[in-house]
Amino acid sequence: CHYLPDNQKCKVFILLLCISAVCMLLNRETYSRFSQIFFEYTSPFLDSSPCACLKCLSEGNPWFMEHFNKSLQPFLTREYSASEDAFNWWKHIQSDRSSLNAHRAAVDELFQIFPNRQYNTQPSPDKCRSCAVVGNSMNLKGSHYGALIDSHDIIIRMNGGRTQGYEADVGARTTHHVMYPESAMDLGNTTHLVLFPFKTMDLRWLVSAFTTGSITVTYTTVKAKIKANKDLVMVLSPAFIKYVHEVWLDNLAHTYPSTGFMTVVLSLHMCDEVSVFGFGVDSDGNWSHYFEGLQNKHMRTGSHHGQREYQVIQQLSDLHKIHMYKGW
Repeated sequence: CHYLPDNQKCKVFILLLCISAVCMLLNRETYSRFSQIFFEYTSPFLDSSPCACLKCLSEGNPWFMEHFNKSLQPFLTREYSASEDAFNWWKHIQSDRSSLNAHRAAVDELFQIFPNRQYNTQPSPDKCRSCAVVGNSMNLKGSHYGALIDSHDIIIRMNGGRTQGYEADVGARTTHHVMYPESAMDLGNTTHLVLFPFKTMDLRWLVSAFTTGSITVTYTTVKAKIKANKDLVMVLSPAFIKYVHEVWLDNLAHTYPSTGFMTVVLSLHMCDEVSVFGFGVDSDGNWSHYFEGLQNKHMRTGSHHGQREYQVIQQLSDLHKIHMYKGW
């Protein structure tokens, strides 16, 4: 039903089949009147749905609705920059010593290069937006998820995630690629570069990477220049990172959200149906990347609270807010 032109009617499709069997026994006049009453009764229900999926993310479970702030704007714009409160929290992620004024100057410079675009992330009753969040776990190898991943409207990959040579398992399409300076890679002309900034230097690097190439070091060596479509650049807001940390991870001290976890939460704001691939260990309990072939049985989460993130993702799966594909 998801693929029918007017897929809102799928919500009553099965019921209609049952009723049709009864209506076939009625005369034409009675059938006509019954149909009119039925559609008068069901139309308000169909019209009130926030999206065109069989089930919308923004409906239902109280725990989810307590955490999900659908009015929050995930992406940075010239008008929607960091508040002083959000900036003061965010700058401690990687010990940023920049002032708020310096940060705002970097934001202003950013939007002299890239489009200052308002992104509508709200659901629409005539659309059913599907997201595939593709992680980099070795459990994707041999999964044959490629065609399934490519069938989604939005396909988000992260950091070093690549497709060439792995299409059968991870798909070939990428609509959005999440990165930060230290994980940067070149992208195709139709892919959105989604920067997750953790310091003011990251904003300056983005400008430099598309212009002079003068920034080559942050806390480590980074790509001086990058190939990507500058008209498709998007930058996550520091306020959104703070929201993920405080609301979804219960404000855990001395940590900040991982790129993977923030991407899952971001997908809840961008789409009405979310499928998650390539997260977690492989069948042998190894933490490794499908494109590297390394094996490590120890979970390395650095400054992130991996256990808590896993618990939240599992709860989202249990509540059918996301669909987890665990691979092999």
